[in-house]
Amino acid sequence: MTQDKTSIAPSKPSPHGPGNAPPATSSARRLLTRWLPPVLGSAVALALIFWLYRDLDFGRFVTGLGEARVGWIAVLAATILLEQLVNGWKWRQILHDVKPVGTLRLTGALLAGYGANVLVPLGISPLVRSWLIARTEALKMGTVLTTTVIARFIDGVVFALFAGLVAMAGKVPQIAGNLELGLAVAGALNFVLFGALLWAMFRFRALFAREGPVICRLFDWVAKWFRANGAALRGSLCDGVVWPRSPRCRLNVLVGAVAAKLVSATHYLWAGLAVGVVLAPFDYLFLMVFAGFSLVLSRFVRVPGGFVIGSALAFNLLGVPEEQALLMILFNWMLSIILVVGFGLIVLWQSGIDIRRARVEAEETDVRV
Repeated sequence: MTQDKTSIAPSKPSPHGPGNAPPATSSARRLLTRWLPPVLGSAVALALIFWLYRDLDFGRFVTGLGEARVGWIAVLAATILLEQLVNGWKWRQILHDVKPVGTLRLTGALLAGYGANVLVPLGISPLVRSWLIARTEALKMGTVLTTTVIARFIDGVVFALFAGLVAMAGKVPQIAGNLELGLAVAGALNFVLFGALLWAMFRFRALFAREGPVICRLFDWVAKWFRANGAALRGSLCDGVVWPRSPRCRLNVLVGAVAAKLVSATHYLWAGLAVGVVLAPFDYLFLMVFAGFSLVLSRFVRVPGGFVIGSALAFNLLGVPEEQALLMILFNWMLSIILVVGFGLIVLWQSGIDIRRARVEAEETDVRV
């Protein structure tokens, strides 16, 4: 009796090997990993916004929009750009000892970075702005990148001081729980965190530039994965750990950080004047601090729109009518997006590159960095 050949034919091994998922499955998994968190986060953000404005009188909202004062909206647009100009001037003070660069050029790089980050939301803003300045000024990208990190840490320390000022002034709206204590604790943690990071950068700069320490060897090993020269990259990063030698430039760094926050706090002043809302001076500082902490928290939990949600909650605490509060938020948010993306794309276009090339070249960290 002959045996059926089909029953004894050996099974053909899978081309993907045992335990390996087919390419289609891997692609689907990568797609879910990349897009599912932001989609869920966006759904949560929209649900929160609709819940906050569930009692909105749409008729009053439209009427308020039609009666908004264009002059104050123009002032708001000017102060949004002024904040970026002050940040560019502050960056100039930090970068001065590496190479003097014009404030307008640095401001343009800041706008280009923010614009690229809006179009390609992968957190590449510091990379794009550093790459642009390094490209136009013949500097190493790692060196410029470190100066942007120092500027960010200084902003964090100054923001923490503003949070402490708002908490100690006793002008925080009274709600269930102790909001003043919460702001004070958050500000203190912010101050300690960014202060410690700044101290560590300058304290261990020389150590990080050596070849022997374990952390340096680990850094070089990781750099090889990205086809980068770890020693050269560490050297360029350490070259950017600078603090201005001139006392005047040092003072200007702090003045610029404080001035940028004060200008930011006035954004809702001008938006409020456009719709007939005037608050107490400390209320604008409270709005800036509360919305800022909400933005940071939303980034940790991967929920977009943290600034909008935080501002909405803060306006609710201050007792501002929903229709006027929403108009103030939309004016601020939409003008920021339009101006930052618009001017940022102009800077990228003038540099002779497109957004895809900016992203690719900014993410390529090799020996030239």
